[in-house]
Amino acid sequence: MQENKSRLKWACRRGMLELDVLFMPFVDEAYDALSEHQKQVFKRLLACDDPDLFSWFMGHKPCQDPELADMVDVILKRVKV
Repeated sequence: MQENKSRLKWACRRGMLELDVLFMPFVDEAYDALSEHQKQVFKRLLACDDPDLFSWFMGHKPCQDPELADMVDVILKRVKV
C-alpha cells in the first residue's frame, strides 16, 4: 500500500505550483478516507492535462465529466476547511 501511495504522490507533482498545493496535502490528509470508487476517480483526475485542471480548480470553466467535477468539489471543500 505504501508503494501505491508513493506512486500516487509522484503523480500529484504537477508543472503548476497551484495544483501541487491542492493535490499533495489532499493525498496526505484525505485520500485514505475516500471510497474505492472515489480513489479511481481521483486517479483519473490526475491523468488530466494541467491547463484543464487549473481551469476547473480556479473556476474558470466547469468540468464536463460529472465524476471528475465532483472530485474537484471534494478537493476544493477540503482545502477550504
